[in-house]
Amino acid sequence: MEERQILMIPGPTSIPQRVMNVLGNPAMGHRTAEFSAIIKEVTEKMKTIYRTQHDLLLISASGSGSMEAAVANFISPGDKVVVMENGYFSNRWAKINEAFGAQVHVIEGVWGEQASPKALAEIIAADKAKEIKGVFVTFNETSTGVTHDIRALRQALGDHPALFIVDAISGMAVAPLETDAWDLDVVVSGSQKAFMLPPGLSFISVSPKAWAQHKACKSPAFYFNLSAAKKEYDDKSSTPYTPAANLISGLQESLRMLEEEGLESVQARHRGYRQMIRAAVKAMGLTPLADDAYASTAVTSVVKPEGVEVKKIVNMMRDKYHIVIVGGQGKSENDIFRIGHLGYVTKSDILATVASLELTLRELGFACELGRGVAAVQEIMLQEQR
Repeated sequence: MEERQILMIPGPTSIPQRVMNVLGNPAMGHRTAEFSAIIKEVTEKMKTIYRTQHDLLLISASGSGSMEAAVANFISPGDKVVVMENGYFSNRWAKINEAFGAQVHVIEGVWGEQASPKALAEIIAADKAKEIKGVFVTFNETSTGVTHDIRALRQALGDHPALFIVDAISGMAVAPLETDAWDLDVVVSGSQKAFMLPPGLSFISVSPKAWAQHKACKSPAFYFNLSAAKKEYDDKSSTPYTPAANLISGLQESLRMLEEEGLESVQARHRGYRQMIRAAVKAMGLTPLADDAYASTAVTSVVKPEGVEVKKIVNMMRDKYHIVIVGGQGKSENDIFRIGHLGYVTKSDILATVASLELTLRELGFACELGRGVAAVQEIMLQEQR
């Protein structure tokens, strides 16, 4: 019998049946009043999750598309920017800025640790002429399993006029992020993470300060032109180009699910998942890469046991136990494996993942006592019921 595969990666995530039902509906005319009403509904609900009253726009592209839009619309060739680099995905900010001709100063951090507000403050203090136009940071680094302190990093920028631009693709909705209260100018996120949808849809919020810089921006943009997106939404509750209509309809359903659960409950659920996975891997004698103080609620990175190859762990979990986890990325590719626990994940999925990981490690020669990880998860589940 063909077994169901359990997806335990940091995106794309599993899709609830309620959302699948909507995604399978017949195509809808994207220039109709009916579809404009859907766009308006999802935009307003997304603004609630973003914690913003400012503009929020839908882009039919993966999260990287919104990242490119965040550079193309606000950074001109030759502009000086700062990128906080603490992992594989935060480095993408540097690559995109370089592609658009920006002068990029990378603040390199330790993979597995938080980005340093002190290091950022020092760079900002040295910019006496206020030439830096943008500071690019990552909220949740899925390559390391670290959630960065966005509020502290924003405070390090102080009253410097540079825009503060955040990749919240994997962190949005699973951990607190206050776009307006923390003065975040541009924030991007994507459909395939907490929003429980396939890839192909992303979101970007824009502050009034960012719009002011946008007017002077000299970088080319056509499909990702946010002025065009804003005008079309303001005038017609629509998009300038053909949108991913079925994904937007699916988003309407997934946002209703998140609303029914409540944002605080969604975040608490993800904190519980983090606690379960971390307790389990520690009980097995393994070491999470990130410290408890800043460990991600979306994904846990685990240092591989000595003498066991990451690829063998990942392959056996997938091929024998039908549970998909992933290895590291970039320079940590062979040093860690990662277990995703965001979006449409259940406690049963976590129990199955932990039990299968114990079996896998034993079969690969690691002295793991069967049942200890599972017991750690069960104990947390019992505590939640008390």
